[in-house]
Amino acid sequence: MKSEIEHKLLDGRGIAARMREAIAADVGLLKKGGWAPKLVSICVGDEDAAHIYVRNQRRAAEKVGMAFEPRTYPADIGAEELLGIVQGLNVDPRITGVIIQRPMPDHIQVRDIQRAVHPLKDLEGMHPSNIGDIVYNDLRMGPCTAVAAVEMLKQTPLQLEGLEVTVIGHSAIVGKPIAFLLMAEGATVNVCHHMTRNVAVHSRQADAVFVAVGKPGLVTGDMIKPGAAVIDIGINQIETPDGPKVVGDADFDSCAEVAGWITPVPGGVGPVTVATLLRNAVTAARLQQEHYEMAFSEEKPQSVR
Repeated sequence: MKSEIEHKLLDGRGIAARMREAIAADVGLLKKGGWAPKLVSICVGDEDAAHIYVRNQRRAAEKVGMAFEPRTYPADIGAEELLGIVQGLNVDPRITGVIIQRPMPDHIQVRDIQRAVHPLKDLEGMHPSNIGDIVYNDLRMGPCTAVAAVEMLKQTPLQLEGLEVTVIGHSAIVGKPIAFLLMAEGATVNVCHHMTRNVAVHSRQADAVFVAVGKPGLVTGDMIKPGAAVIDIGINQIETPDGPKVVGDADFDSCAEVAGWITPVPGGVGPVTVATLLRNAVTAARLQQEHYEMAFSEEKPQSVR
């Protein structure tokens, strides 16, 4: 049984490693062209969860040759001051990407800060224009977690055209973008949320189930169609007799008995999300390079007739 479950695992760490190889080659080309990517991470206050994300992002960036500068501001910084800092990064050509870490203090609306980041420097794909672009299947700077989750499904032999998919969770930055991304691939998508009367009715009919709600063990094996793919995006810390443990929104053991493919937590969607952020960083640097070249190139004289 152990080898069977291992065979079903969608190894996010392995997928991310392959993505980083391609990203590192792209970074090398950007550096040769004089446009080395540099990322700035913004934290406000002393939040352990945010610092864990920063360490992971910094380590991944350094592996592909990207400069990464973490900045931490005091918890009592004013929203206007923080907006000014972001606007300064927007106009600094040395900075090619900005990451806004969450959570933030209550007096700062994180959506306001995310909207302030220029769309071409918005590595997380959280700016309204970048999220809106996925409606038109423009994925240049798509939301990292949503893009990573769909990438995990693409690692299976399942054909996305005509695939029946259930997405459990309809957040603006994960659930809804996943639905649009899948529809762009030709899948038939059903989105469940807290007002859905019977989630299991929908999930049992699906060839693939995405879950991102922040409730450990919400999806169990009896809610899964035999052979379906389970893409678990949840990250929860629970207490066990052996101490704290990180788990997803799906009950892994019971789902693995039924599913054809399943993502582990940790080691599933998370590493691919970080790799997607780095891929966005490459895209951002290229788009900015094109923008500056067009803005400051010499205009060709118009022909005289």
